[in-house]
Amino acid sequence: MRTPDTGSTPIGRHHSSPVVDGPDRTFSRAMLRATGFEDADFRKPILGVASTWSRVTPCNMHIDELAHEAVRGIDASGGKAIPFGTISVSDGISMGTQGMKYSLVSREVIADSIETVAGGSGFDGLLAIGGCDKNLPGCLIAMARLDRPAIAVYGGTILPGRYQNRSVDLITVFEAQYSSVDRSELDQLERRAIPGPGACAAMYTANTMACAAEALGMSLPGSSTQSAVSDEKRDSCFEAGRALVELVRQGIRPCTIMTRSAFENAITVAIALGGSTNLVLHLLAIARSVGVPLSIEDFATIGRRVPVLGDLKPIGKHSVSSLIAIGGVLPLMTTLLKRGLLDGDCMTVTGKTLAENLSDVAPYPSGQTIVRSFADPIKPSSHLAILRGNLAPDGAVGKISGRDGLRFRGRARVFDAENTAMEQIVAGTVCAGHVVVIRYEGPRGGPGMREMLRPSAALVGRGLSGKVALVTDGRFSGGSRGFVVGHVCPEAAVGGPIAVVRDGDPICIDAQAGTIELSITAEELADRLKNWAMPERAPLAGVLGRYGRQATSASLGATFD
Repeated sequence: MRTPDTGSTPIGRHHSSPVVDGPDRTFSRAMLRATGFEDADFRKPILGVASTWSRVTPCNMHIDELAHEAVRGIDASGGKAIPFGTISVSDGISMGTQGMKYSLVSREVIADSIETVAGGSGFDGLLAIGGCDKNLPGCLIAMARLDRPAIAVYGGTILPGRYQNRSVDLITVFEAQYSSVDRSELDQLERRAIPGPGACAAMYTANTMACAAEALGMSLPGSSTQSAVSDEKRDSCFEAGRALVELVRQGIRPCTIMTRSAFENAITVAIALGGSTNLVLHLLAIARSVGVPLSIEDFATIGRRVPVLGDLKPIGKHSVSSLIAIGGVLPLMTTLLKRGLLDGDCMTVTGKTLAENLSDVAPYPSGQTIVRSFADPIKPSSHLAILRGNLAPDGAVGKISGRDGLRFRGRARVFDAENTAMEQIVAGTVCAGHVVVIRYEGPRGGPGMREMLRPSAALVGRGLSGKVALVTDGRFSGGSRGFVVGHVCPEAAVGGPIAVVRDGDPICIDAQAGTIELSITAEELADRLKNWAMPERAPLAGVLGRYGRQATSASLGATFD
């Protein structure tokens, strides 16, 4: 084959040229020919397509088809695509088990694996497709580290199930199994809640992060609100492949797109939709990877001026499929832009600014009630409460919609693990007025920072939503609802104040004031902390052991340090 002149790098081939060009790279080309490369392919930008396909979870079971469309789009536009795989862990399946400890860790493994393959292979750009809720954050972290032209693609939302003439989903099952629903009805819910491929059907973490990625500028306009099984989603993947080739030609990199203003846009859109508390963890981690300063206080500052407009589950009534039916997220972004709540000058993966992408977007149809007006919000400010106080000196994150009030005062019921808390909730010993404290479930203490969906769902199922608060150094599923506070920092395992809470201690949570206080004297708290010792545990090896030793606090994104 003909090789380029020494010192001349073809457009967009800054990383692949040293791998495949010139007579001294004959062995590299020989290897690639075995994978299907032909002469002309060595003169094209070489672009990785990271697929999170697996049969592990419905969220990812269709992604091989989407990856095929992305490959077609790249190849049709003058690039050479190389598809490869990475892992996924299903929160919905592992919830409440020891396997759930691997969930947040999987974000780091995904990021590491994508960075490793793309960096080791000399890819000139990267397209990554994620389904389950740690997938997209992991993809975006890898893109930020590599800083090569890149596009994130969301696998799409699942269609809601139908039972007794109503929309149902996985959270319906979680809450029903702890209620008075009989076994036969629960069996029917189990069979009908998950009708096929796609991520969970409401504004849980996967859909929250998809919309945040689009607002960040890293996904094609409209692609975050598409059904997983639709022609629209497949076409969008093809177009994403084409767009990546153009990004490579223009030299637009993630550092150009993922700016401070872009992160503020992502926070704004996710708050307006009523998104998951996991947004905080993930955006902090992504920002850290790209070198953008972002703190939990930024979520509080932005939250004071951004209302919750999406009447979407779990804090509202509708599924994401209903949002898709009225036009998806783009009309909401247009409304936020017109109100001055988004920065329209931010660059995106289209090669255009956010404002340019939104210039021709039609408004929502009149009469729809899925996205409220500014005059009639679900909540006039953010549902994501950033709290500080003597129980969480380094911060905590609450999901407090206001429907159960904005202030809670009660007596602590303390548990050193999720499983022991579940036993007592199901046994009926947790009562109205209690603040359930679940500790040693943080990034290091878990390790892995498990989601507390089972306890929160059990409280809802037993009719205790709003009557009991739940506080943890772990985290919450996007599907959790009620008066819940997670990410308590410092966590118990490093000697944070949550480690010394005792049964019966008064705890006051005030979302309006942004406080979470253990109502004992400063002297008593200091004395307890002085005498605290970490409970003995068997040492862990492998990835959980490494995460438990190295993870940063939740207020820094709970990443490997």
